[in-house]
Amino acid sequence: MNEKLTAIYNEFDRYIYHLCLKLTRNTNEAEDLMQEVWVKVVRYEQNLAEVDHVKAWLTTITMNTFRDRYRKNVRRSKYMMSQPETLDVPILDLVPNNELSTEEQIEKTEITKIVQEKMHQLDAIYQKTLWYFYVDQYSLAEISTLMKVSVGTVKSRLFRAKARLKEILLSDQKLETVVTA
Repeated sequence: MNEKLTAIYNEFDRYIYHLCLKLTRNTNEAEDLMQEVWVKVVRYEQNLAEVDHVKAWLTTITMNTFRDRYRKNVRRSKYMMSQPETLDVPILDLVPNNELSTEEQIEKTEITKIVQEKMHQLDAIYQKTLWYFYVDQYSLAEISTLMKVSVGTVKSRLFRAKARLKEILLSDQKLETVVTA
């Protein structure tokens, strides 16, 4: 390892470890993840000359590595399962089901109705901003073009709208436990 990589390792080693620990919530997995991250850093050290913010670059590598590991584990767990020789449950119970249960669907529908109902208590400009962002899934830039305001204004409207909607939801006594949970 060259001197620059050694200096980066010495400076950011603890930061990367704590980030890995925060992501995995397990010391062994955090150490494994951290090792993968540093292997990638060494592998892509030629890109280091183009990096303006090393900490951000390392954070991105760490987050991407964590996501890749997570996806790989999910994929593996869907198709591989360790089973005893004799099964005392039907094999279909072991097949993963990605669909929502009936109770979950009903709960989701009810929550959606409640939130939409409470959204009507917001000012029209906030309703429209929330709708564009969360329902129509427009980007901030697209919303700013549609509403003929700056991106910063869209951000502040979103922030205020979410805060106000939370206040409205919390003020409803029967919803307070659902909102804070």
